[in-house]
Amino acid sequence: MAAAAAAAAAAAAYASLKLHVTPEKFYVEACDDGADDVLAIDRVSTEVTLTVKKDIPPSAVTRPIYGILGTIRLVAGTYLIVITKKKKVGEIFSHVIWKATDFDILSYKKTMLHLTDIQLQDNKVFLSMISHVLSVDGFYFSTTYDLTHTLQRLANTSPEFQEMSLLERADPRFVWNGHLLREFAAQPEIHRFATPVMHGFITMHSCSINGKCFDWLLVSRRSCFRAGVRYYVRGIDSEGHAANFVETEQIVHYKGSKASFVQTRGSIPFFWSQRPNLKYKPKPQISKSVNHMDGFQRHFDSQIISYGKQMIVNLVNQKGSEKPLEQTFAKMVNSMANGMVRYIAFDFHKECSRMRWDRLQILMDQLAEQQDEFSYFLVDSDGKIVTQQEGIFRSNCMDCLDRTNVIQSLLARRSLQAQLQRLGVLHVGQRIEEQADFEKIYKNAWADNANACAKQYAGTGALKTDYTRTGKRTQWGLIMDGWNSLIRYYKNNFSDGFRQDAIDLFLGNYSVDEVEPASPLHVKKDWKFLALPIIMVVAFSMCIICLLMAGDTWTETLAYVLFWGSASFGTFAIILYNGKDFVDAPKLVQKEKMD
Repeated sequence: MAAAAAAAAAAAAYASLKLHVTPEKFYVEACDDGADDVLAIDRVSTEVTLTVKKDIPPSAVTRPIYGILGTIRLVAGTYLIVITKKKKVGEIFSHVIWKATDFDILSYKKTMLHLTDIQLQDNKVFLSMISHVLSVDGFYFSTTYDLTHTLQRLANTSPEFQEMSLLERADPRFVWNGHLLREFAAQPEIHRFATPVMHGFITMHSCSINGKCFDWLLVSRRSCFRAGVRYYVRGIDSEGHAANFVETEQIVHYKGSKASFVQTRGSIPFFWSQRPNLKYKPKPQISKSVNHMDGFQRHFDSQIISYGKQMIVNLVNQKGSEKPLEQTFAKMVNSMANGMVRYIAFDFHKECSRMRWDRLQILMDQLAEQQDEFSYFLVDSDGKIVTQQEGIFRSNCMDCLDRTNVIQSLLARRSLQAQLQRLGVLHVGQRIEEQADFEKIYKNAWADNANACAKQYAGTGALKTDYTRTGKRTQWGLIMDGWNSLIRYYKNNFSDGFRQDAIDLFLGNYSVDEVEPASPLHVKKDWKFLALPIIMVVAFSMCIICLLMAGDTWTETLAYVLFWGSASFGTFAIILYNGKDFVDAPKLVQKEKMD
C-alpha cells in the first residue's frame, strides 16, 4: 500500500504553483511540500526546460496560478495559457476536484510592433476565440485523481499504469487541453507541471437515506473528438468519432464500497448534416457520396472495446424529417449483424404527446431485462471487485441533449435503486422515488447536467428540465422551452460559425500559420449579403409608415402598402431561399462539418 501511495504521489501533478515573469522567460515554480522544480519557458526560443529556484531573478513579477493549460501559436507568436482561479467542487475518495473558473493568456512576445494592421486584427480575433472557449463553463481538473477514466477502467489497470503521470494515462477523448499540452507531453520530465483538464459537468452530494450517509456523484465527460456546435457538427467523422459524444458516470461511495453506472450519448453515427439555413428546423441530409458502414463500424468497434455490449436507444421522431435517420440507423445495425449491438427505437415526442410523460415507463420496461444483464460496477471496502458493468446504453435524439438526458436520468435511477439496496442503504421494498430529500437532489443534479451539456453544444440551457426536476411537465416549463428554442435559433444561425471556429482553434483542428499571407478570416461577402437585408428593412419600414400615415384616399394607401409589403416579402423570400449564404458559417475548417 505504501509503495502504491508513493507511486501515486509521484504521478500527481503539482498542486501549488507560482508564475514568475521576466522579459526573457516565464518561470513556473512548484510550491508543493518538498518540491524544488522550476519550469523555465524561454520567451524567444520557446524552449521549455527544468531548472531550480535559485535561477529565478529577484526582479521577476510573481503571482500564484493553479495550473498550466498549455501553449498555442497565434499570428503574434506563442501564448501561454494558465489557470488563475479555481473553485472546489468536492472530494472523490479523498482527492480534491476543482473547477477552473478563470484563465490568463500570456504572450511570449513583449511587443506587437512586428505585426501589420491586418495581422494585429487577425491576432485579436484568434485571441477572442480562445477567450470564448475558456468562458464556456465546465472545465474540471484534479492534480491527484484521473478524472478521464471511469471507476471500472481504473480498477482494471496495471501497476505500470498507476505509475504513469496523469497526462500520460489520461483518456485522450476527454482531455480538452491535449493539443495545448503537446509540447509538454513530449518531455516526460515536465509532466508534473501539466494538468489534464476535462470539459463537461461534475456534481457531488453527501446524502442520507434511513440515517445512512453516502456520497453520490454525477460526472459527464465531453469528447474533444468531433467537438463543436449543434448544427455544424452532426453524425460521425471518418475515424468513427460521433458529434456531441458524452460519457456520463454515476458514482456511489458508502462505507468504503464504490459503485458506478456508465452511459454514453452521441450523434447518430453515420454521415449526415443539418446545416443552418435560417429555417427554424433545417432538414437533415444523409450523405449519398460516402460509404457509411466504414465509419459506423469503427464507431461501434471502439464503443465495444471501451464499454462492452451496446444497447442503442434511438429517441428521434419516426415521422417527418427525422424518419429517414431512424430508418437508416436501424438498417445499418441490421447490416452490421453484430451480436454485441442491439437497437431499440422509441418515438419520444409521439409517445409523450399531450403531457403523457408517464408513458416513458413503457421504454423503461422494454429496457429492464437488458439493464439487469449489463449490471453495474461494484467494488467492496476491501477493494475486491464484486460485479462489473458488462454493457452500456448508448442513447441519442437529434441533438443528444433534451430527450436523451431525460431517458439517461431514468436508467441511472433504476441502477441506483439496485446499488443502494445491495449496499444496505435502502431496505427491501423501499423505492428511491419515496425518499423526498434525496429525490430532490437527484432530479436537480440531472437537470443541471442537461443544462451544462446543452449550453456547451447548443448555446442555451436544456429543454424539458421541468420534467427532470419535478417529474411533471408544466406550463411554465413549456414557456421556458419556447424561450430557449428562440435563443437557440438565433445562436445557431448568427453566432455559431464563430463558436465552431473557436473550438477548432482551441483543439488544434486548425493551426495558425504566422507566414500565411491571407487569413481564412477574410472571406469577401457578396454585395447581396448586405444589400438584401437593408432593402428588406427599408421596405418593411415604409410599409408600416404607409399604414400609420394614410394617404388622401384609401386606394392610394392600399397601393403604397401593397407595393412596400410585396417588396419586403419578396426580399425576405429571396433571403430565405439563399438561407445558407446568410448564416454565420465557420471559416477555419472545411471538412465533414461542412457537407
